[in-house]
Amino acid sequence: MPTPHLDTALSGPILDLERCILNAMPSIEQWLRNEWQTHAAPFYCSVDLRNSGFKLAPVDTNLFPGGFNNLNREFMPLCVQAMMAAIDKICTGARSVLLIPESHTRNIFYLQNLAALHAIMRHAGIHVRIGTLLPEITAPTALDLPGGNKLTLEPIQRKGNRVVLEDFDPCVVLLNNDLSTGTPAVLQNLEQTVIPPLHAGWTSRRKSHHFTAYDNVSQQFASLIGIDPWLINPYFASCGKINFREKKGEDCVANTVDEILHQIREKYAEYGVRKDPFVIVKADAGTYGMGIMTVKDGAQVRTLSRKQRNKMAVVKEGLEVTDIMVQEGVYTFENVDDAVAEPVIYMIDRYVVGGFYRVHTERGVDENLNAPGMHFVPLAFEDTCLLPDREAQPGCSANRFYAYGVIARLALLAAAQELEKSEARIEAIMA
Repeated sequence: MPTPHLDTALSGPILDLERCILNAMPSIEQWLRNEWQTHAAPFYCSVDLRNSGFKLAPVDTNLFPGGFNNLNREFMPLCVQAMMAAIDKICTGARSVLLIPESHTRNIFYLQNLAALHAIMRHAGIHVRIGTLLPEITAPTALDLPGGNKLTLEPIQRKGNRVVLEDFDPCVVLLNNDLSTGTPAVLQNLEQTVIPPLHAGWTSRRKSHHFTAYDNVSQQFASLIGIDPWLINPYFASCGKINFREKKGEDCVANTVDEILHQIREKYAEYGVRKDPFVIVKADAGTYGMGIMTVKDGAQVRTLSRKQRNKMAVVKEGLEVTDIMVQEGVYTFENVDDAVAEPVIYMIDRYVVGGFYRVHTERGVDENLNAPGMHFVPLAFEDTCLLPDREAQPGCSANRFYAYGVIARLALLAAAQELEKSEARIEAIMA
């Protein structure tokens, strides 16, 4: 299995950060345990990290992770134990779960993700079946998977305030669908527990809300271990009322780009970083790496080509982009087999259960890697992200992956706080 390589010329500051995290391990774990007494962890989550050698930070947090098939199979027991804890917390004694996926029936990789998630729940002693929102599926339909396996999708039925399948009335509804196109009526006002909650979907969720919560979490964590929060936290700001095709709102985006670039330059000067700062302009809602571009000057926003405007104007399912988040770009100086890579950490409940490297042979160190042409390499760790070696030097794989697990759990905690606030907003509107 390939071992990820970090450019040693830039590894000094990140080794200092890892050393701080290792030295503070007992305090970190205790602090996180206390936080989970106050906040409910999302059911599952994946976090995209970037390691620049001078900064380690999350750049995206997905509450409907779709890459369980990319995890190292050796860590299936961790996944199963975490799944047991997660399900028992949601519904004590739950024995049946209805899994509702995305509509990507032609995406073999996504179907393999469903199969992996299905297997985790089955090994956790849960009776799970897969229901689909696709109207064209009116009877159980078996889909072929590599290796001769099959995955069966069944049409969802609504009975009163419950969703069921033929001869199957589940305790829990588990969404692996991010609701980018809205919340289907069939899922609204259910008496069953729906996880993640409907307000976790992109119908109402915003990336800027998440990173606002992460800003709070990172400030607390930085104070706990005595570091500059910038080392684990990207600058960001949001802009609303954007229409790229009609060139409306671009001044807000361009000005925000320049403001964040100025902040980054000041930090680069403070830490002696001799790199050109950049930002990522991305849709404030949505996933699959769509509606994203790298920008190094606000003027670029005003001079986009028609092709670039059209690319930024829509995201998944062809939805129009109306809100933008401008986020500090974090270089990735990790590579696998000489290709640019970034770690993605997976969690079920509050437990790290594995991860993988997203690798792209045609993208640069300052570009989004979540794009066509990417591939995945399971993390080459021996004991997941849970067991650092305090006798070893910072930078060894066990210690680097432990640091990854810590930062990913900070993003998970931020997601928990984000969901609490979104639920409070919804309740205030309904009152």
